[in-house]
Amino acid sequence: MLRWIYRFLNSSIGRKALMASTGLLLIGFLIAHLAGNLSLYKGEGVFDEYAHFLGGLEILPLAEFLLALLFVAHITMAILTTLENRGARPVKYAVAASHGKKTVSSTTMFISGLVVLIFLGKHLWDFRLHKEAFEKAPAEVVQTALSNPLTAMVYILGAIALGFHLFHAFASAFQTLGVNHPKYTPALTWLGRVLAVILALGFASFPLIFWLSQGGAH
Repeated sequence: MLRWIYRFLNSSIGRKALMASTGLLLIGFLIAHLAGNLSLYKGEGVFDEYAHFLGGLEILPLAEFLLALLFVAHITMAILTTLENRGARPVKYAVAASHGKKTVSSTTMFISGLVVLIFLGKHLWDFRLHKEAFEKAPAEVVQTALSNPLTAMVYILGAIALGFHLFHAFASAFQTLGVNHPKYTPALTWLGRVLAVILALGFASFPLIFWLSQGGAH
């Protein structure tokens, strides 16, 4: 069994399949994460209650560990696949090549992914490495951080990069996993683009609103 897994992950098909499956799971996490963060718009007390509820879950450390594994696996497979594609023929994530079309999103997958990774590091620095302050007053910490012009710009750029990445990645992941049908592929492409726009606008809305509320427009 272990030998089969090793061979699978060392094959081009295996690496792309793992990158696609972990990517879809991460999209699911992003949807849930945005849904929870939207409680900020219901008031500080609502968001604080939500944050304290999550922080009190006994399963949280395991969930965070599994989430970290997903990120590491996805990033590792993305790097290996990119290096392999550059060393061989230029076949990128699947959809663009198969349809004979290239988009800005499909040709900048690695770059947008790198920007998202930098943004993730900034996000962890702001909230996970200042865990004690966040646990005491979650909403206040978030609003204070996102009211900073530099932090707000980083988060907005990160959200835009995420949107570009997902604009192509969602449908590509399904096709990589073998879901390729004239009836379903266009629907998945449309759904992926809608999700990309919603997630990008949703995450960008927080720094934009909090920054502008502190006079960032002046």
